[in-house]
Amino acid sequence: MTKKVLLFILILPLVLMGCKDAGSKIIFHKSHEPTRQNIPFSDAVETNDFLFLAGQIGKDHSKGDLVEGGIKAETKQTIENIQAVLNHHNLDLDDVVKCTVILNDINEFKAFNEVYTQYFTKKPARTTFAAQHLAVNASIEIEVIAAK
Repeated sequence: MTKKVLLFILILPLVLMGCKDAGSKIIFHKSHEPTRQNIPFSDAVETNDFLFLAGQIGKDHSKGDLVEGGIKAETKQTIENIQAVLNHHNLDLDDVVKCTVILNDINEFKAFNEVYTQYFTKKPARTTFAAQHLAVNASIEIEVIAAK
């Protein structure tokens, strides 16, 4: 065994233990919306200096339905849903460092981006891809990571 491999084997557990023991606490937050208290996942998970949000779609939570008007309307509502969760945790869109965007139709990329760029002016890192059959036939889903 080389010295580098041995050093790696000895140091890795210390590094991993340091990450866990450095006061990191994981908090699983329920939704701030009364109608979403029993969803089977956390609205947001907080650890260290980050808040990880569950994916949001263009659903008007006061009505329980997707907004009408296509990709632009759904994108706007999706981002407003994200903004509501962030605001509940005393953060805003400027605190977002990473977005993952899932489009039902990649051909909607340009129209989605027209709305997205109005809200995310700080330009967080982003991944965008297409997938068929999003929840409740949504056109878009966005999940974000925000720095506290």
